[in-house]
Amino acid sequence: MDVRAITGEPLLPRSRKTRAVLAVLALEAPAAISRQRLADLLWSRRGEEQSRGSLRQALHELQESLGEYGRGLLTATRETVSLDTRSIWVDAREVPGMARDRVEALNLLLSEFLSDLDGLDAAFDTWLQQQRRRLRELALDVASARLTSATTPAARAQEARRVLTIDAAQEPVWRILIRSEAEAGDRGAAFAAWEECRRIFAERFRSAPSPETAALAESLRGEVPAPVLMPTRRTAGRGARLGVMPFRVLGNESDEEVSLGLAGEITASLARFRWLVLVDSASVAAARRSEGQTEQLDLDFSLSGSIQRGGDRVRVTLQLTDHRPPEAVVWTERFDRDAADILKLQDEIAAEVVARVDPEILLIEANRAAARPQVDITAYDLLLRAIPAIYRLDRQAYEAAGAMLEEATRLDPDYAPAFAWHAYWYLFLVGQGWARADEEVLAKSEELAARAVSLDPSDAHALAILGHVRAFLHHQIPEAVSLYERALALNPNLPLAWVFSALALSYRGEHEEALHRWERYKRLAPFHPHAFFFDATRLVPLLLLGRHEDVDTAARQVTALHTGFTFPYKVWLSALGHMGRMEDAAKVRGKLLAMEPDFTLAKARERAPFNTVPKDGRPADIEHYIAGLRKAGLA
Repeated sequence: MDVRAITGEPLLPRSRKTRAVLAVLALEAPAAISRQRLADLLWSRRGEEQSRGSLRQALHELQESLGEYGRGLLTATRETVSLDTRSIWVDAREVPGMARDRVEALNLLLSEFLSDLDGLDAAFDTWLQQQRRRLRELALDVASARLTSATTPAARAQEARRVLTIDAAQEPVWRILIRSEAEAGDRGAAFAAWEECRRIFAERFRSAPSPETAALAESLRGEVPAPVLMPTRRTAGRGARLGVMPFRVLGNESDEEVSLGLAGEITASLARFRWLVLVDSASVAAARRSEGQTEQLDLDFSLSGSIQRGGDRVRVTLQLTDHRPPEAVVWTERFDRDAADILKLQDEIAAEVVARVDPEILLIEANRAAARPQVDITAYDLLLRAIPAIYRLDRQAYEAAGAMLEEATRLDPDYAPAFAWHAYWYLFLVGQGWARADEEVLAKSEELAARAVSLDPSDAHALAILGHVRAFLHHQIPEAVSLYERALALNPNLPLAWVFSALALSYRGEHEEALHRWERYKRLAPFHPHAFFFDATRLVPLLLLGRHEDVDTAARQVTALHTGFTFPYKVWLSALGHMGRMEDAAKVRGKLLAMEPDFTLAKARERAPFNTVPKDGRPADIEHYIAGLRKAGLA
């Protein structure tokens, strides 16, 4: 971090925490930041009076450091602090807008944000991670756009390397790099890129590149120019094979680049869901141009569609086709967007598509696995059969699902999703009251989730589950939040990660931010097949904000989706108690105790990882929750 006057005079405060205060103010200017929030970010382990005193001292130091240049720049009231943006320039705010056209700006964006301010406070570390993830996503968007617009093999290779510097897990970009080096006439560089890809996947991700990438590298040994369509070996033993077709352009031929760009963006985003096997979009496009060659890709599913422009609007119509007999269209969606910002259009549509397509394919695969004969059953088959049973929450079927997952981890001890889902199974087992959160259960859930992450550190789903194990079962909220931030950095389109991170933020008292994260999930996947669970998480911040009528309305909707899920009844019961609606409370309490007869105030207090510190004149969140349950008649 550095601060300079317009004359070049250094104005950086001496104290690292004062620098951090300035960083938050500068990034969020001209918005006024509450003193309480600044104190919570940098002195979270101190009492309210002491933390506010430390903030006053930091603001005094900041004003002294800025000297005459800071006159009128800093505005501090009894409750808020703000910076006047008219007389300051902040690189972290301005550089992203320059990065598309100026490579030096992109390179600056790739450097570590505020690398000298780590370790000041756990809360500030989380804020830093959020800002770094945001800037990293901006850099990735810019680098991907530069790659899409590159017109020569040499330029594509250069821009592909920039993308991979940001996210080395983007295997389709590795294929672009390998192909571009070959098309530029440098097969040695192409093979070097392939070897680098293999090394990084082995060292960082503990896996091998897909058969598509291996086939592309192998094709370079002959005289046939890339891309080469070769019969591929089936990999469905661990996931469904999916290809994204270039979208048909209706009317305006100038939208051809939009079509290719959107197909590539959706492919790259879907590749972050580790259980799916994505076929390179360039290979799919080449197969489509070569009549009769699409079958060689051996796809389970394909995503296709059309793009049509009308005035200042663009309509994108998509459909998902299941190619296994009997072939059928299994999902369709239409998106209407403003055509002014094509890159934003691609980002928004890709994010929503992948968040909706992933659970649809999972359900189809699960139903197909259940219908297959139990001969030569694989870990993948067992996993698919277990997932629907987890969400049905029928006790007998649920226990059978646990046995399937245990067998899956035995059959394939290197298959990360099996370990992640087995840990997830333990979460519901405790949440439904079918097992106590004793040392054995806690240790087993932690072991399974940690094993999944160690097998595949880039599996955002596994990281999110490990985070929920830490938050819900172990009440280790800071550790959980860090895991969610990593999961969202790896896959910002994973609804589960947004939902779980919302819960964790609410557990530590950040209820408004929790609702913002929940709304992000809802924008991505408004009709998620597991909405009964995801939507129920919204009840927690609503209750702890005192919005009891909203809890009542939302709880009725959630419990209508699934009557056997106990969690929403507990939050609902507390809200009814606070509202004094004893007749409704008696009905909800009866339903809850019929499913979980031993649920008591003591058990509720032991299990709920809510904030235990009073805030803003309100009682501690855990006390608000328990008081509502007590008023509702729970003993």
